[in-house]
Amino acid sequence: MLPPRAVNTHLCWSCLVCASLPSLACGDVEGKLDTLFSRVRAVQKKSGAFEMLLCVGNFFGSTSETEWKEYQTGVKKAPIQTYVLGANNQETVHYFPDVSGCELAENITYLGRKGIFSGTSGLQIAYLSGTESLSEPTPAYSFSSKDVMELQTSLLSTPKFKGVDILLTSPWPRDVGNFGNSSGEIDTKRCGSVLVSNLATSLKPRYHFAALEKTYYERLPYRNHVVLQETAQHVSRFIALANVGNADKKKYLYAFSILPMNSMDSAELVKQPQDVTENPYRKSRKEAQKAKLLLGAEEEPACQFFFDLSKQQGKKRPSDGKEGRHFQPKQARKPPQPTGPCWFCLASPEVEKHLVVSIGTHCYLALAKGGLSNDHVLILPIGHYQSVVELSSEVVEEVEKYKSALKKFFQSKGKRYVLFERNYRSQHLQLQIAQPGTPYFYVELDTGEKLFHRIKKNFPLQFGREVLASEAILNIPDRADWRQCKSTKEEEEALSKAFREDFEPFDFSLL
Repeated sequence: MLPPRAVNTHLCWSCLVCASLPSLACGDVEGKLDTLFSRVRAVQKKSGAFEMLLCVGNFFGSTSETEWKEYQTGVKKAPIQTYVLGANNQETVHYFPDVSGCELAENITYLGRKGIFSGTSGLQIAYLSGTESLSEPTPAYSFSSKDVMELQTSLLSTPKFKGVDILLTSPWPRDVGNFGNSSGEIDTKRCGSVLVSNLATSLKPRYHFAALEKTYYERLPYRNHVVLQETAQHVSRFIALANVGNADKKKYLYAFSILPMNSMDSAELVKQPQDVTENPYRKSRKEAQKAKLLLGAEEEPACQFFFDLSKQQGKKRPSDGKEGRHFQPKQARKPPQPTGPCWFCLASPEVEKHLVVSIGTHCYLALAKGGLSNDHVLILPIGHYQSVVELSSEVVEEVEKYKSALKKFFQSKGKRYVLFERNYRSQHLQLQIAQPGTPYFYVELDTGEKLFHRIKKNFPLQFGREVLASEAILNIPDRADWRQCKSTKEEEEALSKAFREDFEPFDFSLL
């Protein structure tokens, strides 16, 4: 009989009143199936039934063959419905015959390369098998930025998406220790996957399980919203589990119980525990600027020129150091809420998410509805803002990142770009590759020239499109009105997919 300190489980006793059965999560099994299932039986005998066992990390090991055959042939049987992730190395790839997922043995199911499934209680579980790929083509035991993007898109396109209940990955997310409690001997700034960090940021899991580092780490819960700037959201908990049967008695089996998010009262769901921290994947402004310099991103020219189209054109306006602050951030404050349905807030049911081609932390890119061309895209903040001058510093920085990435992308195609923004009869900021409350029209050319016009009244809403579509520029006057350029949803999805794949090498959100 093992001493009590060696029982590597954690039960959320406060949740035992929940209607759903508790579940178990496990770290690297490494082929030690008898050891794992013996412990599971002991826990079941003591605590009652569990809905399922979720295994992350290396399920198989170099010495798995003999033990595995007994389960594979039915001589032995897993005592609980067990779901496992795929291979993390070439040696174990052969254990997973179908990349889309399959039953490996009775009560043992391989989930597949990536996807979403629901437990019997209705919990929504997202999963990503393998380790981050550093080469092309992607090995069978790895995932790529494309895999992550496809998983993000499949979920974020769901109406009223709030997040997932559980996220399963084998690698840790990079930087998970930021703002949180110590992870012991693990350096979270060097350990783990940046792609997994991006995935966790967008999917907002209530529980995120990972392994591979042969240690146990339960991070303090973290927020999925910016205080005073965004509506309160649920918190996330990251839990890394050790390897089964480890000599140091580190926890490898974790019991938890939660109600499915879609069946919870909103007020209950967003309650913030006392020990909640900031989101570890949101870099500080200083860190973001450092990263920008390291990546060689282009600096904005110090001199900005503004032209009022109601004045004599070509005349340089005097600058006292204040006029050039058009893009400087204001003090952080909660953005205004839309007065009606907003077609551009990413969380809005009205937004057409199949047009989304890239999702960052604060902004996203989407193809324009009825675009002037197949590469007519919008830069949009995820939160609700009416104009650029309303943006917080973090959002401004990411807007600049997208502008820089798009400039390099179009240059690689031998193309020029024009950005414009119309802050006139608009609810949501749209930078169309376009003083708080003051209507204006703004244009930025890829040469660095910037044109600014204060709108007084009766400004044509389609002005930007009409100018670009004119015979003097693109010579497509019949496309000046987006309503006359509509495509079917299938056509739009095909265009979005093509642009997303083409833009991928320039998409910083996938790094």
